[in-house]
Amino acid sequence: MKRYRRAIDIRVGVVGYGGAFDMGKTHLREMQKAGMTPTAVAEIDPTRLAAATQDFPKIETYPSLTEMLAKSAVDLVTLITPHNTHARLALQALKAGRHVICEKPMAITTAECDAMIATARKSRVILSAYHNRHWDGPIRNAVRHIQSGMIGDVVRVEAHCGSRSKAGDWWRTSKSISGGILYDWGVHLLEYSLQIIRSDIVEVTGYGKTGYWGPQSKWKKDCIEDEAFASVRFASGQWLTLLVSAIDSNPRRGFLDVTGTEGSYVLDWPFNEWYRRDGDRIKMRRFKNPASEWWRYYQNIADHLTKRTKLVITAEWARRPIHILEWADRSARKGMALRATYQ
Repeated sequence: MKRYRRAIDIRVGVVGYGGAFDMGKTHLREMQKAGMTPTAVAEIDPTRLAAATQDFPKIETYPSLTEMLAKSAVDLVTLITPHNTHARLALQALKAGRHVICEKPMAITTAECDAMIATARKSRVILSAYHNRHWDGPIRNAVRHIQSGMIGDVVRVEAHCGSRSKAGDWWRTSKSISGGILYDWGVHLLEYSLQIIRSDIVEVTGYGKTGYWGPQSKWKKDCIEDEAFASVRFASGQWLTLLVSAIDSNPRRGFLDVTGTEGSYVLDWPFNEWYRRDGDRIKMRRFKNPASEWWRYYQNIADHLTKRTKLVITAEWARRPIHILEWADRSARKGMALRATYQ
């Protein structure tokens, strides 16, 4: 793998500069803060290319990744495109010898992840997924407290999010494009959970409910699920559940509940909470969470390429939640639990 003497020598670009969440600008700024040099943008919408030029006056602009790869000396490409395009675009850039970062989820299927990983190895370049939330305050606090023995041995993790929310008319509501309701916030919640349960995945079971919002959406039969649920069994005997819902009227607090042999721990913003029952009394402590440190993601990428620092979010790490998500979807359709291929 090529190594760079200084971070500023790493020329970076993004594919996709859409207006939603201003993600193209955010990624380039974060890479710039890590010392790398914003160099190129590929985007099919000319108005968004114009916006990129306003944000970065010296930036190179291209109407496609193909043209960017042919004409630009960009070293590292971040893909900020719909989920079902990640694998195709990543393979194109990896074969051209460019480092690739995918917005999460890394891809939709395990097979896509496998092909991307194999190509990255063959081209001797890095492949990663932008799991910036690995450094969120609540999960950093939780990992520290749980590893200290605050709740004893971890028994289970329950991850959940959602509300009653009509399906929107954009690509994230299309199952074929997005992967399904579990793939958006679900991939974050799984990445959090896998920091807490460090064991091999044994089996995945999935459930899904469709047909309520779909007929009211422009996607009709291709609409994401109204609600989906997954359970994961680990070799350690621990288990994990994931629920993402668009029909839930229960105002749950928190987004991760961890149950241990000596207490329970709830992750939320801006506070985490610890509970322990002592007879009829319930002890509770609240912990203010530190600020999220998303900048660490690109700093780690830059340090890996210049200082040989260990890569935190490897492609193999990013594949684990995808394997769970895909197996949950397959399980829901088959009506049976599935043995995991990757641990």
